Amino acid sequence: MALVKYNDNSISAISSAGQLATGGLVPIKTLTASNSASLSFVDGSNDVVLDSTYPIYRFEFINVHGSANANFEFQGSTNGGSSYGVTVTSSMFQVWHNEAGNDASLTYFTTGDLAQSTSFQRLCKVTGSSNADDSGSGILTLFNPSSTTFVKHFISNANGSNSTYSQREDVGGYFNSSSVINAIRFQMSSGNIDSGSIKLYGIKDS
Repeated sequence: MALVKYNDNSISAISSAGQLATGGLVPIKTLTASNSASLSFVDGSNDVVLDSTYPIYRFEFINVHGSANANFEFQGSTNGGSSYGVTVTSSMFQVWHNEAGNDASLTYFTTGDLAQSTSFQRLCKVTGSSNADDSGSGILTLFNPSSTTFVKHFISNANGSNSTYSQREDVGGYFNSSSVINAIRFQMSSGNIDSGSIKLYGIKDS
């Protein structure tokens, strides 16, 4: 097999970068909680982009800590955040393992899924008030929220430190609406988001 030798002019000889890949994460907005009742990303508000600019949007929630022992959850809006309660159908799996190494399980979590419900969708359980060092982190991906033809699919992968347990929760579902989803709200099922941050990215398709 012949060896290929590149000289120092390999990069400088490129006359145009138009053929280079442009895909990847584009940072849009970061929200940081401080005993916040909720954190909302609304298209067109405070430099938030949540429209047809990108076909995929990604939320990264980092070290979310609640003021109470509760679920970290989200919902969407079709009216710019005036209300949150789009119909959702979803499925959820839960895996846990404790620090003692004597309790582990994988289960379809029937109390975490939704069936044509306007409730908030659970992303992960977070121990808050009883354990100061516990938190939850994960990724929520939302596909084509500006479509006026299809339902809006989402996938979430998250892990919460729940007392002495590592508890992973995987959720997949869709907003059963052909209307544009132009706002997303995160909150705790009880109490406030004591601390943590959520980053929003757009993902280019090429």
